[in-house]
Amino acid sequence: MFLLNSTSDYRQPLDPRDAETLGMEAADAVERHLAFRENHAETPLVALPALAAEIGVAAIHIKDEGHRLGLGSFKALGGAYAVIRLVLEEAANRLGRPVDVSELHSSAVREVAETMTVACATDGNHGRSVAQGAQLVGARAAIFVHAGVSDERVAAIARFGAEMIRVDGTYDDSVREAARIAEQKGWTIVSDTSWPGYERIPGLVMQGYTALVREALREMPQPPTHVFIQAGVGGIAAAVAGHMAIAFGDKRPTFTVVDPARAACLFETARAGHLVTVAHGEPTVMAMLECYRPSLVAWRILSRVADAFMTVEEDEAISVMKRLANPAGNDPAMVAGESGGVGLAGLISAASDPVIKAALSIDGNSRIFLVNTEGATDPGKYQEMVGRSPAMVAWDRTGASA
Repeated sequence: MFLLNSTSDYRQPLDPRDAETLGMEAADAVERHLAFRENHAETPLVALPALAAEIGVAAIHIKDEGHRLGLGSFKALGGAYAVIRLVLEEAANRLGRPVDVSELHSSAVREVAETMTVACATDGNHGRSVAQGAQLVGARAAIFVHAGVSDERVAAIARFGAEMIRVDGTYDDSVREAARIAEQKGWTIVSDTSWPGYERIPGLVMQGYTALVREALREMPQPPTHVFIQAGVGGIAAAVAGHMAIAFGDKRPTFTVVDPARAACLFETARAGHLVTVAHGEPTVMAMLECYRPSLVAWRILSRVADAFMTVEEDEAISVMKRLANPAGNDPAMVAGESGGVGLAGLISAASDPVIKAALSIDGNSRIFLVNTEGATDPGKYQEMVGRSPAMVAWDRTGASA
C-alpha cells in the first residue's frame, strides 16, 4: 500500500517545540554527550553501488546502526541519552548548580542516580538502551516486555542489571502497564512513544537519534534526494525527517515512511488524517516495528514533513535480510535484523512499481539514504530466517576483504 501525504498539516512549519528538539543546537549537544561515552564510535555509512545500478538510481547509502554502542541498534542513541540527561538535570536540581555531562561519572552525580529508577516498555532494543544508560550512571531500571519479546532479547536487557517485568498482550499493553506501575512507585518513565501530557522525555529519546543523521550527512558525497525510513511508533522516522527538514529547508529530500503491513499504524494514521490505533492481528516478523498506535510527537512531525507512507509485507522484509547478507556484485555484506532492512524493502518495492516510482520522482539521478536500524539482536532468529549466522555474514564483510 502507498499514499502521498494529504493531511492538513503537510508542508506546514514544524511545531516550535519539535524544531527545538531536533534542531542544530540540540544535535550539537547530542554529539558532545557521545564524546563522553567510552565505547562511542561513529557507525559505518555503506554504499551499495551494485544495488543502485540494478534498481536504476544514482546511489544508495545505508547507515549501519548494527554497530552502535555495543547494543546493535540505533536505539542505543535514544534511551541511554534520555536517562543520562534526566540524571544530570536531577543532579543540577539537588546540587543547586548546573551539572555538565563531563561530570557524568562523578560521585555527586552517582549519588543522585542511585536514588532514581527509570522504567520503560520495549520490544527489545529501546529497553536495552534504557538499561545500559541506567547502569552507566548507577540508577535502577525496570523494563516491561510483552508476550512477543523473545527470551534471548529479554536476557540481553537483563545483563545490564535491569528488573524484567513480563506483561501479557502486545507492546501497547506493556506501555500502559509500565506507565501505571511507574506512577504508583514514583519511577521515571523513559518511553520512546508519547501521548497527551507526556512529550518531553520521548522528545529527548528522538533527539538522541539526530547523531546518526549528522554522521551520515558529513560522510555522504552529496546530500540525499530521497529517504526511506521504517517506523514502529515513528520515533526514528520523525527524528530523521525533522532534522533533515531543519538542515535543508525547502531543499530537503523526499521522505517516505515505511510500515509493516501487519502493524501499519502510521500508514493508517496518515490515511485518516489523525492519530488512530490499528487492530492487533497476526504478529509481524518485523518485531521491533510491531506497534499499533503512533507516538503523538512523531506524528506531529511526520504529518508536516513526511511526503509519503507505504507498507511492506513479511516476505519483503525477509528477502531484504537475505539480500543484504548475500549481496550482488561488489556490494558489501551487511547483517540486518528483522526490522533493520525495512526501509530498503520499501525502496525496492517503490522502484519496481511505475506508479509509485513516478509519484516519488525516483529516477537515474536519485540518491537514496537508508538506515539499517538493527543488526542481529536475536541471533537465533536471524540464522533461522537468513540461513547463515550473523558471524559468517560479518566475516564476509570484513574478513573476506582483508
